[in-house]
Amino acid sequence: MTPIKTFAAAATAAALLTSAASAETTTLRIQTHQSPESTSGKMVTQFVEDVERMSGGDIDIEMFYSSAVVKSAETFDAAANGILDCDMTNGSYQTGKNPAFQFVADTMGGYDTPLQYLTWINFGGGKEKINELYAPYGMHFIGAYLGGQESLNSTRPLRGVEDLKNFKFRSPPGMESEIFAELGAKPVVMDFTEIFTALETGIIDGADASTLANNVGLGIYDIAKHTTFPGFHSMSSDQLACNSTKWESVPDAHKAIIETAMQKLALQLMMRTIVENGEAKAKLPEKGVTIYNWSEEDRATFRAAAQKAWDDWATRTPETKSMVESHKAFINRIGLGG
Repeated sequence: MTPIKTFAAAATAAALLTSAASAETTTLRIQTHQSPESTSGKMVTQFVEDVERMSGGDIDIEMFYSSAVVKSAETFDAAANGILDCDMTNGSYQTGKNPAFQFVADTMGGYDTPLQYLTWINFGGGKEKINELYAPYGMHFIGAYLGGQESLNSTRPLRGVEDLKNFKFRSPPGMESEIFAELGAKPVVMDFTEIFTALETGIIDGADASTLANNVGLGIYDIAKHTTFPGFHSMSSDQLACNSTKWESVPDAHKAIIETAMQKLALQLMMRTIVENGEAKAKLPEKGVTIYNWSEEDRATFRAAAQKAWDDWATRTPETKSMVESHKAFINRIGLGG
């Protein structure tokens, strides 16, 4: 064979390989509990568009919003069982499986900023710890996204830890209720939809609802005229986790695109939340709302109570102990441990 023919044959083979590679397609069916109108929902929509654009259409994501296929708490299992491919909800829904899931969703008092938590995931061994937890359930953790600290709201002052004494407030079940009870508060577990009536009738003094911006949007400050900001107590993180078998079948190039788009989603949600919280804060004085920025001492007191709860939860399963130890080590590593 002449050199020209040899070159032509090689070029043809390369073209065929390129064509075969470009012909690889990935289809994912994902459910999120976010509504498409919410800030997080809009960021998820952008994530889908980014993935499809970066892949030239070779990755097709069918996103189901507002838990359209199954209930939010059932999304993880639906993905594990192949009804869906991926779960884009929150790990806290799975604490009934293992308390360790709490420390994927919300460390409660562990980190001051979402960037610190994401740093644990990406550079502190967090992703590996989470996948040790998820693997037995047939799921693979890919990434997390969160806006930032939530703000407590109240019909009475919230200047610091002392004001938590006998503070009756709506709290989700689990670790948060335990931490606040330790500090003298009286958590009341109730559905999110009951908050307004309970505030109006005085059944509760306040509520753990959401970020400052979301609280404004919900109209909570029409009733509750006291709030904490920046937040200190809760910073819930959503996730992208996929069926392990499905994820293994995804080409490496497509995995890289999805992982990169998740990084963008996480960064943009943090930035968007900063802007929205700032805009919301500017509106609060005209509503007669007093804002409390807790002192370092009060924040440290809360963190100490939180870590006492962590220690109790760490005794419940080996996986929870391992997760708690990972968080504690990283918190000390980045200088938050006191």
